[in-house]
Amino acid sequence: MDKLLKDADLIKLLDKVDAELAEQMRSEVCLNCDAKLHRDDYPRKPRWVESWNKRYSYTCSRCRKRHTPPSVRFLGRKVYAGIVVVLVSAMMHGPNAHRIGALHEALGIDLRTLKRWRRWWLEVFVKTPFWKGERGRFMPVLDELLMPYGLVEAFVANRRKGLVNLMGYIAPITTKWRKNRCAM
Repeated sequence: MDKLLKDADLIKLLDKVDAELAEQMRSEVCLNCDAKLHRDDYPRKPRWVESWNKRYSYTCSRCRKRHTPPSVRFLGRKVYAGIVVVLVSAMMHGPNAHRIGALHEALGIDLRTLKRWRRWWLEVFVKTPFWKGERGRFMPVLDELLMPYGLVEAFVANRRKGLVNLMGYIAPITTKWRKNRCAM
């Protein structure tokens, strides 16, 4: 998985997918007042992938409400790139002090951050309306105590294509763009 985190082609591919998601939103109208949306990207400084220095977004021409499309690059408001949060959290499968310590040493991510990500997957993600509506799609049923490892395995996300598919699958949780979605 460490190889995927350094894969330049993966980074470009995820950027392209995000640009396509943003382009889809361009044809939408404001959910608040039905006015036209104007491109209004905002700066981001995600750790691990410095080239992702903006999040695609739109602002309503009338009411000025922001509309941010789903993203495969960013996982909500988290500081690290989404692929880092997903893959590193999956590496903590069956976490113990030794494994978390090894990840901290190898990747330089604070221990508190690693533990917070683990809690988020086990306590927040599994209770979201998104997951409650989607979990029945997996056979065999994914063990929620093994999140996100179960998702990584189900999507074969230790490979580029599988990781892109996984990030696309969870993209709806990265925004409040549509009703029945949940932002992180």
